[in-house]
Amino acid sequence: MANRISLNPTSYHGAGAIQEIVTEAKANGFTKAFVASDPDLVKFGVTAKVTDLLDAADIPYEVYSDIKPNPPIENVQNGVEAYKTSGADFIVAIGGGSSMDTSKAIGIIINNPEFADVRSLEGVAPTKNPCVPIIAVPTTAGTAAEVTINYVITDVERKRKFVCVDPHDMPIVAVVDPEMMSSMPKGLTAATGMDALTHAIEGYTTKAAWEMTDMFHLKAIELISKSLRGAVNNEPEGREGMALAQYIAGMGFSNVGLGIAHSMAHTLGAVYDTPHGVACAMMLPNVMEFNADVTGDKFANIAKAMGVEGVDDMSVEEYRKAAVDAVRKLSVDVGIPTVLEALKEEDLDFLAESAAADACTPGNPKEASLEDYKTLFRKLMK
Repeated sequence: MANRISLNPTSYHGAGAIQEIVTEAKANGFTKAFVASDPDLVKFGVTAKVTDLLDAADIPYEVYSDIKPNPPIENVQNGVEAYKTSGADFIVAIGGGSSMDTSKAIGIIINNPEFADVRSLEGVAPTKNPCVPIIAVPTTAGTAAEVTINYVITDVERKRKFVCVDPHDMPIVAVVDPEMMSSMPKGLTAATGMDALTHAIEGYTTKAAWEMTDMFHLKAIELISKSLRGAVNNEPEGREGMALAQYIAGMGFSNVGLGIAHSMAHTLGAVYDTPHGVACAMMLPNVMEFNADVTGDKFANIAKAMGVEGVDDMSVEEYRKAAVDAVRKLSVDVGIPTVLEALKEEDLDFLAESAAADACTPGNPKEASLEDYKTLFRKLMK
C-alpha cells in the first residue's frame, strides 16, 4: 500500500508572516477576498490586522463573521449564500478551527454545488473540484486546520459532530504568524495546545502511522512539551514554539488519521458544547492507558519527547505509565479540568454509540466496545 502525504503548496512561518497574504493574493491574481472570521476576533481587532493589509494594498473584501464555536450546519449554509453574493474569488480564513472548518465547507460547496446538503460532506465525500482558494491564517495554536484535509461540522439537530475528509479542501496558502496568536487568553491557549498534543500522540499511535508521519509527530510532542506552559503565560518563545508545533502535528495526522480520544471529544462537544481542546485533553490520558498494550515501544518515545528522564532504564510498564503521567501533568499544569460536571450516566449509551460511529474511530490502534467507551467516559465523572 502506498502512503500519501498532502500538504499546503505554500506556507509561511514566523512573526510578521501575515505580510505575505498580500503577496500571495496578487501573485494568484485574486481580485476580492471573502474574509471569514469569528465575531470576537472582529470585535477585538485581530481580524483587522489582516484587513488593514488588504486595505493598504487596495484589495477589496467582504467580512463574514457568522461563525460559532463548534460551527453548526447553519453557519456553512449562511456562508455559502454570503459568498455567492459577495463577488469574491478567494477566501481568507482567520481564526481557530471554527473559522477554518466553516471556510473549507463553504469553499467545497461553492465549487461542488451537488454537495449543498452539508450533511452529504460527511466522511470521504467524492467531490470533483478543489474548493475556492483559501489563504488560512490561524489565531490559535492547536487545530492545524490550515494544513489538514479535515474539517468538522456540528449537526445541532442530531446532537452530533461529523468529520469531513477531503484533499480538495486544503488551503493553498497557510500563514502561521505567532503574533496573530498573542491575544489568545490562557484558557484557550491551554485547550488548543492540548488539542495539538492529542493530534500528535494519536497520529503517532494510529493504525496508519509510518516513518514520515512519526517524524512529524515526535517533533511536535517535543515542542509542545517545551512550549505550552510558556505559551499559556504569553511568553514569545512559547507562542512561537506552539505555532510551529501545532502545524507540524497537522502535517502528520492529516495524512494518517486519529483515534478515539478525538471520537469521544467530538461527541462531548456535540452533546455538551464542551470546547474541543478541553474534551481532547480530558480524554487523551485515559485513552492512552486503554491503548497502551498495543503500542509496542511507542510510549517510550512519547515519554522521551515529553522530557521524561531515565526512560531507557524503565520497564515497559514503567515507561508507559511515565508517558501517560507526563501528559496528565502538562494538562493539569495548564489548567485543564479533570472532571466534566455536565456528564450524566443516562447519556452514556448515546455518547458511546456516537463515538463508535465517528470518522476518527477506525484509526484507533485498539478496538473499543460500547462498554469500553462508557468506561472511558465514566473516568470524567470522578
